[in-house]
Amino acid sequence: MTETGIPRVAMVQGKIPEHELSAVYDPMVNLILQGSKSMTVGDRTLHYCPANYFVMSVDLPAVGTVWPAATGEPYLAVALTLQPTVVAALIADLPKPARSEKAETGFSVAAVTPDLMDAWVRMLRLMERPDDIPALAPVYEREILYRVLQGPQGAMLRDIATPDSAIGRIGLAIQWIRRDFAEPLRVEDLAQKAAMSMSAFHRHFKAVTALSPVQYQKRIRLLQARTLMVVGGRSVTRAAFEVGYESATQFSREYARAFGLPPGRDAQQIQATYAPHRDSGVRTGTGKGASRGARAATH
Repeated sequence: MTETGIPRVAMVQGKIPEHELSAVYDPMVNLILQGSKSMTVGDRTLHYCPANYFVMSVDLPAVGTVWPAATGEPYLAVALTLQPTVVAALIADLPKPARSEKAETGFSVAAVTPDLMDAWVRMLRLMERPDDIPALAPVYEREILYRVLQGPQGAMLRDIATPDSAIGRIGLAIQWIRRDFAEPLRVEDLAQKAAMSMSAFHRHFKAVTALSPVQYQKRIRLLQARTLMVVGGRSVTRAAFEVGYESATQFSREYARAFGLPPGRDAQQIQATYAPHRDSGVRTGTGKGASRGARAATH
C-alpha cells in the first residue's frame, strides 16, 4: 500500500492477500492503472481493467480478485472514497439535469474518458507536490466527481447525496444492519424505517446490493468472524457467538460455503501465509472493523 497523503485517495500496488479482498468495501470511485480486477457482490461479478472505472455507492460485502498486467507489470489501482457531503455540495452548484434518472444498482463499471483520466493524473501528481494538496486536492476531487456525474454512473452518484432516493434509503438500512449485525434481523422494521413497503424494500435492496437483507447481514457476520479469528485470535465457537450465531455448527457450514474452507482451517491458513508480512511491519490495510482489508486494497 502507498500512502498518497491526499485526503480520501488511496493507492495499492502488487499482490493483495486474498482474505483482504474479501471484505466490506466503502463507497468509492476505483480506477485501475495496471492489471485487472474482478469484483463479486452477491450473484453479480464485474470485470474491469484500465479501460474502465468502477463506482460503488453503498457499503457492500464483496470478493475481489486481482491480476498483474499481461506485460508482467504489477497490479496498480487508485480509489477515491466517496463523501456524500462533497457530492451534495458539487450537485448544488450544478444545473438540474434535463430529466431525472434513478439508479437501480449500487455498483457498476463504465468506460474511462480522457477527461476523467486527465483529472486523475493531476490528482496523483500532487503526491510529488504535497504542499499543493490543501489547495488543489479539493478542486481535483470535484472534477473527478463531476466527470463521473457526466457519465453513465451519474444517477448513482446523485443518489448518494439524495437521502430520499431509493439508494439513499437502502444506504441507511445498510448502516443499520452494519451497526447491529449481531442482533436478530427484523426486515419489517428495516422496511418501516426506510419508509417502504416490504415488497418494495426487498426489491430495492436486492437491486442495489445484489443480496437480500438477510444475505447481507450473513455476509457481514462471516467477514467480521473471519477478522476476529485471524486478527483477534478468537476460537471458532467464540467468533460464531460474538457475531450473532446461535449454532457453531451452522456458522461453520455457512462459513465454509462462503470462503471454501472450514473456519478454523481458513484462519490458520491465512495466519500462516500472512504472518511474515505482519512480522516485517509492512502495512497492507487501513480502515476499521470488517472493512480493514478492503480500504487498503481499495481496490
